[in-house]
Amino acid sequence: MTRDLPGKVWSMTPVEAPRPTVLIADDSAVMRRMLRDVLAATDRFEILGEAGDGETTIALCQRLSPDVLTLDLSMPKSTGLDVLAALAAQRSRVRVVVVSSFSPTLVERALDVLDAGASDLVAKPKPGESFAAFGEAVAAAVAAAATGRRVAPTDLVTPRVSIPRATRGDGEASRVLAIACSTGGPRSLGQLVPALGTRIGAGGVIVQHMPVGFTAGLARRLDNSSQVTVREAATGDRLAPDTLLVAPGGSHLRISSSGAFSLDDSEPIGGIRPRADVTIEDLVRVHGSAVVLAVLTGMGNDGLAGARAVREAGGIVLAQDERDCVVYGMPRHIIEHDLADATGTLDELAVLIERAMGTPISARRR
Repeated sequence: MTRDLPGKVWSMTPVEAPRPTVLIADDSAVMRRMLRDVLAATDRFEILGEAGDGETTIALCQRLSPDVLTLDLSMPKSTGLDVLAALAAQRSRVRVVVVSSFSPTLVERALDVLDAGASDLVAKPKPGESFAAFGEAVAAAVAAAATGRRVAPTDLVTPRVSIPRATRGDGEASRVLAIACSTGGPRSLGQLVPALGTRIGAGGVIVQHMPVGFTAGLARRLDNSSQVTVREAATGDRLAPDTLLVAPGGSHLRISSSGAFSLDDSEPIGGIRPRADVTIEDLVRVHGSAVVLAVLTGMGNDGLAGARAVREAGGIVLAQDERDCVVYGMPRHIIEHDLADATGTLDELAVLIERAMGTPISARRR
């Protein structure tokens, strides 16, 4: 609908929001074409261009300012890691999704990439693996990066702890901790876990959405920087007060009624394996009101069903504040469904977890 005024025509037609812009960087022309086709097929993104080496990638990022960069790590004329260093030095706001093949050495380097602020990692398909699943993972990661934000410490405001709406407690020494996270999780875990001290109640688990092979490296990195032991979970493991177990990529982490862990290779749930909800609900079934759940940065709603189970059992639910989430998805669902007993930045969550795991908490206020 329009209306005429002297010298002007006013349009009342809704303006469509611009699509996120994407730059594709990979030394393989075949892979660049595959990525272009995958992203173009969704009709959700505008492809600005392609780069076949690191130097060209840096130059195009400066000239085109894409919203998202898909980045291979192994490229000539400056590697993907060099590109990330250059973007960081320029304080570029481009969000980076690393799409690469990963050897054990590159896994460690890729974790450095996540620590430096890359939004997500997608492993290139190996021979025999589903290209359709790879395409879905790339599109989802790019979409999450486009709606998320790279956060530098200077972007954060003065910390503010939300007052717990629910405080409950009995037998705090037997409490168990569950941490659920996805996009931005490795960086958040790298800040949170080292701040947790030498004991964590009766022990705990971390469910981080990562490709197969990455979680062992993540566990080693956290173990090296933390006072508690952090290692990848294996069948037969049990909770221990000084240990955090990381769910292996590619397997759901289950807990039997006897408290023993096992790895479950059944189908992904909502495209995710490991699924945090599966592990959390098992913990609640075994440990009831002793479960303390912290939901950190990540895309999607994994952790929501688990949070409901924790609250129904009388446990405690914490959520990361929007201010320092890379992607405010998983915590947002917890908060919007009124399931969070408290929210906070990572520093604040460390204090809240310490209180929940190691000090008596009074009966819940009504």
